[in-house]
Amino acid sequence: MAAPAEHVETSDPPEMDPEPEAPETSDREQKEEEEEKEKEEDDDDDEDDEEGPQEPIIRDTPADIKLEAIANTVALHPTRDLLVCGDVDGDLYAYAYSCTEGETRELWSSGHHLKSCRQVRFSADGLQLYSVSRDKAVHLLDVERGQLVTRIRGAHGAPINSLLLVDENILATGDDGGTLKVWDMRKGTAIMDLKQHEDYISGIAVDAAKRILLTTSGDGTMGVFNIKRRRFELLSENQTGDLTSVALMKRGKKVICGSSEGTIYIFNWNGFGATSDRFTIKAESVECIVPITDNIMCTASMDGYIRAVNLFPNRVIGCIGQHVGEPVEEINKSWDSRFLVSSAHDQLIKFWDISDLKNTKVTEYRKRKKKDGRMKSLTKKAHGENDFFAGLMEELEKKEEEEKGEEEEEEDSDSGSD
Repeated sequence: MAAPAEHVETSDPPEMDPEPEAPETSDREQKEEEEEKEKEEDDDDDEDDEEGPQEPIIRDTPADIKLEAIANTVALHPTRDLLVCGDVDGDLYAYAYSCTEGETRELWSSGHHLKSCRQVRFSADGLQLYSVSRDKAVHLLDVERGQLVTRIRGAHGAPINSLLLVDENILATGDDGGTLKVWDMRKGTAIMDLKQHEDYISGIAVDAAKRILLTTSGDGTMGVFNIKRRRFELLSENQTGDLTSVALMKRGKKVICGSSEGTIYIFNWNGFGATSDRFTIKAESVECIVPITDNIMCTASMDGYIRAVNLFPNRVIGCIGQHVGEPVEEINKSWDSRFLVSSAHDQLIKFWDISDLKNTKVTEYRKRKKKDGRMKSLTKKAHGENDFFAGLMEELEKKEEEEKGEEEEEEDSDSGSD
């Protein structure tokens, strides 16, 4: 019986009759206390809402991935937001990437290679992963679990440098000694074993018909091999410096080769003996080429810059991004062509938004160069993470160029009417 007395905080003896107003006062006070308590709870809820989970932060590109060692190679899944990189320690790492802050995560790692992993590639269906290494082995892994499925030990007599999946069963590999091998993975045996180059094979490409293999080499030549007939066809004339990369553009009518001298060499299809054109992009090298459209490609260089380059007219469009002062090892584009992904000596995997690059139009008219010598920024992070003001300058320059273009068109129309 003491509890109610304490609750209403009265000091009257229990045997005395309470005053008539007492219950009303007690109810009123209790009601006020309840209202005050509810108000405090609401305030606490508001504070919890303010301090609680926030809306997820959506970035323009996934956050950089910091690695424990330099990644020589990076491959992107053909249908999912997933990448695999191989590093100088021989380890492979798989990551699911996302533009949502904090959601890029490591899925698995594999340390099956004994020496530096040189290149990794997904199968067309994205279920398998192939890798080659300085340990001279070819590995086939399961993508979901990262488990080793098949290993070809001593696949080459020299460290393997390059890799290409021709189709779901045929694999091409090139080594540091200049030997090209083509494998039938159903049997695990080589169906072609040819040494025509005098130096390392840097890149391999194949035509749409899966009939002709093209190789670039440190000896400065491009090799041509017929898969169907399993024979060597010819070597191109020697170029200045190493040929470091190869890609097909213009619906397969043009073969593009990068070089250690920063020159891009162009061959006509079926005109492999000599170049049809060449131009220099003022880069230390052209280590890697990734076609974006029939006319536009992205190139990676030892100077750390990733450039967008146009063919016909041949010129640098601008800067996609950079690993400041660090050589870029490899670039590749995502399955939806939204991102370009790069690996470099700064031990970072970086993402660049190239979704608008395919809409870029290049005319014969040559624009004036910037006074500071910088290339035009084609992404928000082209010249660094804090490139906000550079972006504003680009907008102003774009408006000036449009106005100048309109004035020139007016002058042309006026002169035409005279």
